[in-house]
Amino acid sequence: MQCILLAAGYATRLYPLTENMPKALLKLGDKTILEMVTDKIDEVDNVETIYIVSNEKFYNSFVEWSKSYKGSKKVKVINDHTTNNDNRLGAIGDLKYVIDKEKIDDEILVMASDNIFDFSLCDFEKMYRRTNSDMICAHVIENKDDLHSMGVVELDGDGKVISFEEKPQEPKSDLGVPPFYLYKRDTVKLIDKYLDEGNNPDAPGHFVPWLIGHRDVYAYVFEGVRIDIGTPESYYDACEKYKNGTLFFK
Repeated sequence: MQCILLAAGYATRLYPLTENMPKALLKLGDKTILEMVTDKIDEVDNVETIYIVSNEKFYNSFVEWSKSYKGSKKVKVINDHTTNNDNRLGAIGDLKYVIDKEKIDDEILVMASDNIFDFSLCDFEKMYRRTNSDMICAHVIENKDDLHSMGVVELDGDGKVISFEEKPQEPKSDLGVPPFYLYKRDTVKLIDKYLDEGNNPDAPGHFVPWLIGHRDVYAYVFEGVRIDIGTPESYYDACEKYKNGTLFFK
């Protein structure tokens, strides 16, 4: 299994924090967000290589970070050669770029590099193995207003995805979908088909509603904390919780 970490965005909503620093390299205490994510990936024995896809602006920053990485996996930083929001490839476009450039013919774990969480990726993988199907994650969103700005999923009694909608005006459930995905080897080949049909290359969640029209997809529903570092407010809130010892990421 290969892991692709999506880190090629420009995080303009976090300016001025991210004008000269990629979001994933912001720190909580003495750890970067990226280190907190790779600590979790290191626990998954089957992951061989972590590919971090970046843009031209922040490529060297990630290369420097990779020199200090102390985990058990191989790490390779990939430059998608985009320079701003206007010519960016989008998350799914970046997936295709890495898969093609590195000739990946394997199952993949796809993750955003800016979400910190306390559930086990090993448990996520166990359900993936048990169902032998593509897998997404989901968790109950307490603040119902937040459901309007994320992917929302409906599941049957076995955890199979029966509907998925990005940023719904009227959510059909209280299960939000964070950017953690496990795709089978033959599903990876479908990314080309998805893009060739002219579908949205941007947010990684856009691939899921298309995919459930082609094959079974299941959801691992987790409990616990997940923080999307998307705004200065969310970052400073996470920093304060970390400082006060109310976050688990120590």
